[in-house]
Amino acid sequence: MQAKLKPFALILIVLLAVVLAVGNYVVMTQAPFGNCLIGSQALVGADLGGYGSPGCPNYMYYFVGAPLVVGLLLLLILPNLVTREERAQEAKPAPAQPESRKAAPPPPPPKPTTEAAVQLLALFQREGRLVDFLREDIQPYDDSQIGAAVREIHKACRQVLTEHLTLEPVLNGQEGDEVTVPQGFDPSAVRLTGNVSGEPPFRGSLRHAGWRAAQVKLPAQPAGQDPKIVAPAEVEIPE
Repeated sequence: MQAKLKPFALILIVLLAVVLAVGNYVVMTQAPFGNCLIGSQALVGADLGGYGSPGCPNYMYYFVGAPLVVGLLLLLILPNLVTREERAQEAKPAPAQPESRKAAPPPPPPKPTTEAAVQLLALFQREGRLVDFLREDIQPYDDSQIGAAVREIHKACRQVLTEHLTLEPVLNGQEGDEVTVPQGFDPSAVRLTGNVSGEPPFRGSLRHAGWRAAQVKLPAQPAGQDPKIVAPAEVEIPE
């Protein structure tokens, strides 16, 4: 840390210089220690039987001693002022570091909505009357009657599936092929059956390749339509 003088130290230096200058002026003009002859004047006074200039040693003591005293005062005072400044700065506590902001928790996943599922079911109902078929009790009908009805329902619902959903298998392969389930597999995508023990990877026989909806293409709902309606009620008005 670079040492710096306090403003008070600068004022003190100026005051000492002024005091020294005033003292020199008073000594030079008032001659408080008596008259002092300098150079040839002092020799002439001695030849005349005088004592020369008895006040000269006093003046010499003053002009030599006064600057020494001022210098000693500066040496004693200024280092203390500088030292106190440095210590005061060192004693200041370090500014508190701002606490690191905790990472915000990730937002919760959006709640699943039923609108798309209901809309797809509505398409199956509109094209193949799938809901009517599933809700109807087919036990009274024989196999031939059911077979004829199922063929039409299957055709219409298959068309809906092809038009609005792009499906792809979860695992590639034919049923019965031997496949490997790697470590870190998604349990929602691969379901293990049979004698499951140990840690993955697992090897087994493919019973079903699974399906994944790679793309869903549903038509936009008309404004103001209730998204929970699978099929509207039909009312025929007589003529």
